[in-house]
Amino acid sequence: MPHPASLAVEVFDALREAVRCQPPRGAVATLDSALHLGLLATHELEELFATLPGRYAVVRRLVDARCESGPESLVRLILRSLGVHFDVQVVISGVGRVDFVVDGWLIVECDSFEHHSSWDAQRRDRRRDQRAAALGYATYRPIAEDIMWRPEEVRAALVGLLRSRTDRRAR
Repeated sequence: MPHPASLAVEVFDALREAVRCQPPRGAVATLDSALHLGLLATHELEELFATLPGRYAVVRRLVDARCESGPESLVRLILRSLGVHFDVQVVISGVGRVDFVVDGWLIVECDSFEHHSSWDAQRRDRRRDQRAAALGYATYRPIAEDIMWRPEEVRAALVGLLRSRTDRRAR
């Protein structure tokens, strides 16, 4: 335990408190990021949950280090709640690595200002989407801001896209 007058705590202690203080979705995103960034090892994750009350066990079952950002973790949780099949960090020949492939046809890329705001980045993304479309994929790119602050709109967009594919097949 750090000295009460200390201005810093160990990462492990900060993560334990983050789990206790955040809503479950936020705690999952925080832990996913910590694992992905190497701030916490898998064996330390088990130690961390051993220090928490049992009610946090549900959060532990949702942690997955494959997501590379908080918004990706949040989209993963939305997809999971929809009960669809999805793969994380998929490499598609001619396109590259994408965040998610849902039901084998829908690419979901979680775009942030940091990595997707320049015209060069926009052009690169559009060309990747074009190559993916040539292979039969559709691409949905929710922005991080909406993923974090308007998750119901992102969820509704995913439901609409997935339903449109099902509706077309039924006709």
